[in-house]
Amino acid sequence: MEALLDPAAIGRGLRRIALQIAERGRGVDDLALIGIRRGGEPLARRLAALLLEIEGQSPPVGAVDITLYRDDAATALPNPRIGPSHITFPVDGRRIVLIDDVIYTGRTIRAALDAVLDYGRPQRIELVALVDRGGRELPIHPDYTVRAVELAPGQRVDVVERAGELWALVTAVGAKISEPPAPPEGT
Repeated sequence: MEALLDPAAIGRGLRRIALQIAERGRGVDDLALIGIRRGGEPLARRLAALLLEIEGQSPPVGAVDITLYRDDAATALPNPRIGPSHITFPVDGRRIVLIDDVIYTGRTIRAALDAVLDYGRPQRIELVALVDRGGRELPIHPDYTVRAVELAPGQRVDVVERAGELWALVTAVGAKISEPPAPPEGT
């Protein structure tokens, strides 16, 4: 296991993304953030807090569960654990920023787009991915990302929360995730 992004790098990257989101939209008036369950939810909350700090107002934050929208739901999920989506604001005409922790094939994002569109017709949907690990099977690309990385076969990226801090870790496929590595001495 190797740390791809430590909490400080994630914090800097999310601040940069929040500034870009605010700049691209000339503020946050028509903006809403939607985190993809589970990995995108903590990132959406952190981006909302940063936008509040930067713009003086926080956009509404929601979450979407894509379990039933997956294209492999029937074969890969014999006993799916379905959580509720939580979108309490109107989607129609809004600028929606969809947020996930890692983008790989693009299939999760496709499912999330279908789920969001069931709530209405946004003016625009943009995509944040903390880590872009390549390997796309669908023509989907994030608008904002903290880190892009090419991984060897048999590796994956896991974003984990430990003591309230987020880490992006490169692990072997199937490996159990342990504690993130300790920071180097003197930091």
